[in-house]
Amino acid sequence: MAVAPAVTLALAMAMALVLAMALSLTSVATAAPQGGAPATPGANQAGTNQAGTNQAGTNQAVARAAVENRILVVGDSLSAEYGLRRGSGWVALLEARLAQSRTDFTGNGGNATVVNASISGETTAGGWSRLPALLERHRPAVVVIALGANDALRGLDLGTTEANLGRMIDAAKAAGARPVLVGMMLPPNYGKAYADRFATLYPELARKRGAALVPFLLDGFADDTSRFQSDRIHPNERAQQRMLDNVWPAIERLGS
Repeated sequence: MAVAPAVTLALAMAMALVLAMALSLTSVATAAPQGGAPATPGANQAGTNQAGTNQAGTNQAVARAAVENRILVVGDSLSAEYGLRRGSGWVALLEARLAQSRTDFTGNGGNATVVNASISGETTAGGWSRLPALLERHRPAVVVIALGANDALRGLDLGTTEANLGRMIDAAKAAGARPVLVGMMLPPNYGKAYADRFATLYPELARKRGAALVPFLLDGFADDTSRFQSDRIHPNERAQQRMLDNVWPAIERLGS
């Protein structure tokens, strides 16, 4: 009976030795892939990065398959029909033009609809805070981001404005939507350096983040006072068709 503990101990030591050898062989196999060439951290990292890229592409493809034939516009008073008759703003005119052109953004046919989630006084921070819920609720195929003017009018830090717009572009793409960034400009009385930085912010962001770009929402009439309301800030009803014409090419290129 006194031998049993010794036998048990010997078996345990033998099993531990076998396990250690197995783990050692596994480590060698991992370090040296087929062909005997040693694995390199760069190669492993490249594979990991490629897998991540493939997964991101797959996630966006799955998300895009679930979107509706719908455009979501997230803007400020320039898109919210401030001071205008309801139904006369450029966003309302956009829906009418989509119906006439039968533009499709999903490949499933049918007329695209428009959801106008613009709010007077909205900043990029406000737009970014609202966007996730809007994407989940409306599942748009295209997201038009027309924000930033109120940031600039308040003299806010443009680095923050750029970051907020970048997050909005990324969120739209992650949800399967194609983003359209609408550019704005400032009059020179805001300071040349600030105005120049604000104007270049939009094309730089669109290029870096992969968004369609509308260079300037008020292109063609920004210095024409007859196209503005009495406050000389908000375009009047006469200007809305031109605003749509400025936005339309970027949107039309995304449809079929």
